[in-house]
Order: sequence, then C-alpha cells, then structure tokens
Amino acid sequence: MRTGSRTAAPAALLALCCTAVAALTGCGGPARDGYVAVGAAAPGPERGAGENVAPQGAVEFQQLGGPSPAGGSSASASTSAGTSTGPAGSGSPGGSTPGGAAPAAPGGSANAPGAPPGQGSPGTTPGAPSGTGGTPGSGAGTPGSGGGTPTKPGTTPPAPPTTPAKLTLSTPTRSAAGDRWCERVTVTFTNTGTTAARSGTVSFATHVIGALGVDWATITTTQALPAPIAGGSSKTQGYTVCVEAWRVPLGMHVETQKVTATWN
Repeated sequence: MRTGSRTAAPAALLALCCTAVAALTGCGGPARDGYVAVGAAAPGPERGAGENVAPQGAVEFQQLGGPSPAGGSSASASTSAGTSTGPAGSGSPGGSTPGGAAPAAPGGSANAPGAPPGQGSPGTTPGAPSGTGGTPGSGAGTPGSGGGTPTKPGTTPPAPPTTPAKLTLSTPTRSAAGDRWCERVTVTFTNTGTTAARSGTVSFATHVIGALGVDWATITTTQALPAPIAGGSSKTQGYTVCVEAWRVPLGMHVETQKVTATWN
C-alpha cells in the first residue's frame, strides 16, 4: 500500500502542471503577441518634446484639504489658462502649474532674465516716465517773448531796410522883394527816404500878373537844392526869385505859384 500511493502522487502533480500550462497558453489556441512599454510616448502634434500643452478651458484651483467644490470656498479662485495665483516670479507653490501657458518669447513685454527691474527684454523701448509734460522745451513759448523771437540782452534790433531819397516840398511862402520883378519864396524840403539827397535843383514857376489881374506869362527859373538833405530829415530854404525887368512893366507884379525839385 505504501508503494502504490507514492507512485500516484507524481502522476497527479504532472497532470495539474499540464492543465496550468494549457490555461496560460490560451487553452491550446494560437499564441498572441505581447507589448511592453519601454519609454515615453514619441513627440507628436498633440505634444512636442519638452513643451507643455495649455488647457483649453478655464482652470480652477482648490485648496488642499479644503471643503468640497460643491460646498464652495472663499479661498478658491477661477483664473484663465496659464494664470498663476502665487507671487510673480517665485518658485513657491501657487505659481504656474504644469500645463499652463507657454513662456513669453524673447522681445516681448516681460522682463528678460537678469535684466534690471522696469527694463524690458531686448528689442523693447523703455517708455517715457509717467506724469511728464512731453519733450523738454515744448509747450508755451519762451517767457517774455510774447510769441515772437526774443531779443538777446545787450543786442540792438536790426536796422530798417535802406530806401532811396524822396523829397516832398511844402507850399511856397511868398513875400515882396525890393524890385517888382522879384519876390522872396521860402520852401521846406522833407526827405522821406533813408538815403540822403546829395544834390539837385529847384524850379520856380513865376507868373506875371497885370494891373487888372490878367496872367500875362509864366516864367520858369531854377536854383540849387540846399543839399545834402539827410534821410528822414527836413530843411527850410528861402530864395529870391526874379524875372527879366522888361517883362514886368509899371503897375504889374510877379507871383511864384509852383515849386518843384529834382535830386540825386
């Protein structure tokens, strides 16, 4: 009896092992290929190598250990994708979570690493200080200028433009002389130009008047101009104007009614 039982035990153990092998191999069916994960997923359009993918919707942060979302919490905050609720630029919890927005490209408005505070990254221009009134020197005109060009202290204004001499003559003043064919004529010459009248002549138109007031003749005589006459000045000169004696018989007289002048 002891010998028979020892022989049956190995046979039963062999049958049990065959049954387990058949079950592991698919109960006698064809063998199937197996797959083993050997690394991370290859880069693709959904996710590039070394690049975070921003969430498509809003991200809600909940405090660890706080009340459930159903009950609400004053500490919860809803921010846009990639927004950090922690201190800016710190690495402490509460900063940007994985999956946030991609970092700003160089040349943006964010400060570049190592740049002084308030200075943008390369390619940006620092803005003008707030509260300034614009470029220095702009705005109101120079004090005391009155809107025109100021005159420097100690300088004289420019001289007016030069104009040629121009004489105007007053109405002649007549008076009797010692002879009836002569009379005394006084004229004032005014130079309205800026250049002096250096020389010239004065012409007198003398009329011979009869006893009954008839104008018998007009005699023209000339005399020298009282030159020079400076620009902007006046000069008064008296002349004795005479005609030939035979032109004025007894009872007649002379009248100088017009005086003209030429100058250079």
